[in-house]
Amino acid sequence: MNTLDLTPLFRATIGFDRLTRLMESALAADAGYPPYNIEKLGEDQYRLTMAVAGFSENDLEVTVKDNALVVTGRAPKDAEPRQFLHRGIARRAFERRFELADHIVVEGATLENGLLHIALKRVVPESLRPRQIPIGRAAPQVIETEAKAAA
Repeated sequence: MNTLDLTPLFRATIGFDRLTRLMESALAADAGYPPYNIEKLGEDQYRLTMAVAGFSENDLEVTVKDNALVVTGRAPKDAEPRQFLHRGIARRAFERRFELADHIVVEGATLENGLLHIALKRVVPESLRPRQIPIGRAAPQVIETEAKAAA
């Protein structure tokens, strides 16, 4: 059995759309084009590097929507027909999607020597960061006895 059918699970859930999209994309057949690396550069910094030989800045598009990073490549048609004896550089259109965790932002993208580098950073809002609560000393309480209260 090479495939896993999650349809019964999806029929019994409501509001887990992002999770279902993530599971479906993880289980989908991955063509592996274009190849890519994901690096952790620091505690909260990452870099996605994609091999996009033959593409220029104008042929590539990087967008972020609904916690999904989408990299699209569209190679323009050649003005003149070309005859290849061997074609090892694919240069075919592609769309590659990456699900981003909460609070991951795309800082920028650069194209250098046929490699597209996308800088990512985790930016956790101050209100969600762990914080230490100081423990104060309670003021001593004076308990009045019945004798003092009657006087």
